[in-house]
Amino acid sequence: MDVLPFNRFEMGRKSVIEDFSTINNGVGDVLIGDNTLIGMSNVIIGPVTIGNNVIFAQNIVVSALNHEYTDVNVPIYLQQVVVNQIIVEDDCWIAANSVITSGVTIGKHSVVAGGSVVTKSVPPFSVVAGNPARVIKKYDEASKSWARV
Repeated sequence: MDVLPFNRFEMGRKSVIEDFSTINNGVGDVLIGDNTLIGMSNVIIGPVTIGNNVIFAQNIVVSALNHEYTDVNVPIYLQQVVVNQIIVEDDCWIAANSVITSGVTIGKHSVVAGGSVVTKSVPPFSVVAGNPARVIKKYDEASKSWARV
C-alpha cells in the first residue's frame, strides 16, 4: 500500500485487496466501493473510483497518471504529470492482464476481456476486448440477452 495522508483512500464493506497489489493515491484519491475484489498483483494509481460489486482479476494496471513529453528539450521525468480520473462503475468485471488508461469510465455491468487495453470509455452493459479495446457485445433489453455488435 502506497497510501499517503494528503489524498483519500477508502475501501467499502466486505471489499478485499489481495496480495502483491499496489494502491497509490499520491496524485489522486483511490475510492473502492462495497463487496469489491481487487485480485492479486494489481496496480491502481489514482485518482480512481471503483464502484460496488466489482471484480478485478489478476495483473491489472489502472493508472490515471501520465507524464508530459511534448518539450523535447526537457527530459520527460522533469515535465508535468497529468492526471485524469478513472471510474469503474458498479457490477463490472475486469479480466486478467487488462490495462485501463487515464480518463476512462467503465460503465455499469460491463466486462473488460482478458488482456484488453482500454483507451476509451466503455458504455454500460457492454463487453469490450482487444488492443485497443472495442465493444464486441451489448446487452439488448428487448430480447433480454447479450448480442454481438
